[in-house]
Amino acid sequence: MQKNSRRQMLGICIVILFLLINCSPNVQELRGTPSEIKLFEGDMKTLNFRLPFSVKVESDEIDVLKINGNSLSNDYIYNIGRPFHIESVRRGNVFLNFRLFGFIPLKELKISVKPQRELLLGGDSVGVTIDTQGALVVGISDVLDETNTLHCPAADAGLRPGDIIDKINGVQIKNADHLSILIEKLADKEIELEVRRDDQILTLGIIPIKTGDDDIFRLGIWVRDSTAGVGTLTFVDPRNKMFGALGHPITDIDTGSLLSVKDGEIIQAKIIDIIQGERGKPGEIKGIFSENQNTIGSIIKNTQFGIYGKIYDNRFEDWDGSTMPICRQEDVKLGPASILSTVNQGQPEEYSINIIKTNKQSTPGAKGMVIEITDPRLLMQTGGIVQGMSGSPIIQEGKIVGAITHVFVNNPRKGYGIFIEWMLNEVDKIVE
Repeated sequence: MQKNSRRQMLGICIVILFLLINCSPNVQELRGTPSEIKLFEGDMKTLNFRLPFSVKVESDEIDVLKINGNSLSNDYIYNIGRPFHIESVRRGNVFLNFRLFGFIPLKELKISVKPQRELLLGGDSVGVTIDTQGALVVGISDVLDETNTLHCPAADAGLRPGDIIDKINGVQIKNADHLSILIEKLADKEIELEVRRDDQILTLGIIPIKTGDDDIFRLGIWVRDSTAGVGTLTFVDPRNKMFGALGHPITDIDTGSLLSVKDGEIIQAKIIDIIQGERGKPGEIKGIFSENQNTIGSIIKNTQFGIYGKIYDNRFEDWDGSTMPICRQEDVKLGPASILSTVNQGQPEEYSINIIKTNKQSTPGAKGMVIEITDPRLLMQTGGIVQGMSGSPIIQEGKIVGAITHVFVNNPRKGYGIFIEWMLNEVDKIVE
């Protein structure tokens, strides 16, 4: 009986000890570590959990990593009570199994090693033109018919600002003019619209109304099928001639809807004026460009994290510049950095900034960093970050970290930046 009581007490003590250890800050830090660490060939990483645990290394690729200066062997056990130094040697994957007391599993960590990725730096001011797929509804209005009676066919059919009309009676809409022609041909009959609303495809029936003043059939909508503006090229990937720019989406000024791309180009822009940013009033770079000359590349996709496309072969061959390696977000440091941007008539120039905050992100986001302009030349010219500088590459310690995306309206010296890996994800989606 006494032996059973002792065994029960011992079991309870072991359970309590396990719970105390398992809930300790160091163990929680271990569990909070990402399940995968990505390294480039030649990178080094130090893990310092200060825990009396063993790590079992399982890998058929024993030459992928060195740990504490030693090559790997299958089923090798390491103690992580001391700093755990990892050096990547060549591409491949290694799995580390963290085990409490050497046998209770706590976490599996995958370390993947990939070839270093290098990009051609942008910083150039570019004009952006986009023709959208279909016709974007930017407003809804009443229609006065021949008897002076008001109708609102669009609202009655359920159309909303931000909807994109793709088809009329199964016919693909080319642009706003094509939409008007089709409506006029169909006259006063009910027509079927295929509409995109966010991620939904809707079918709506609508009857055009003949107006009393000009005898034209109308749906009671205002539409837009193109847009243009100025931004900054971030990078060109020499492996596939793909470019990334802006770091944020192009949206319709009236509805805020993300514009889908049917056709589009980036074009070399000429800076003609700068409106300085002030507290509560964002500044702007004003540029001009001609669609008939100095085209750089074609836009393939407009995303939440910028615009992406292909550099034309003749422009890629003329590209003058060396490549720069990328920096993963976990290696971005607080402190001095720089941006590459064009605010004069000449070539892109480098300006000093500080990275004052990083938001470690497990999923893509356009606000990964907070930066502050510190360069007196740029502050004198622009007052800080202004519209048109979005996409300016951020550089730290000889690596491209990301790009400027937004300005703080109440403090134009500060703004957000996106990590470069999220922009490269968009390139990879297109290439794949």
